Amino acid sequence: MSPGPSIPRVASVDVPRVVLAVDHAGVAEQLRNLLATEFDVVATVADGLALVRAVTTLQPDVVVADIVMPGMDGIAATAAILARRPTTRIVLATVHNDPELAERGYAAGALACVSKHRAGRELLPAVRAAIRGERFVGSGIGSDAGGLT
Repeated sequence: MSPGPSIPRVASVDVPRVVLAVDHAGVAEQLRNLLATEFDVVATVADGLALVRAVTTLQPDVVVADIVMPGMDGIAATAAILARRPTTRIVLATVHNDPELAERGYAAGALACVSKHRAGRELLPAVRAAIRGERFVGSGIGSDAGGLT
């Protein structure tokens, strides 16, 4: 009996690596679980200084960072990360529906800004856009995002 036709091997697919920075443990867990459906979440940190260290060490493809964090906020961390590693793609997340805050994030080099209130619908598309080098503006930025703080 001769062996059957050889089956071509499927090339391994590189899954983009993400570092997540959110200072609220419950929110961090929810966002991590959401991101893990499509990406390799290599670290979760709770402040901007830890984020800069994690990016330096782990060299992820994408960072998802809260704008307001202790020690160093997400906007300052964005500038620090991109000064050291300009190829990193950065997505900012916030509960604040302040378009000025988002504009400061874009000015620092972030490619996307999403409302945490709409993360279930917008975070994954925002990360995908950032990976492609495209800007993504979440629909909850500058509109009524609800009563959460």
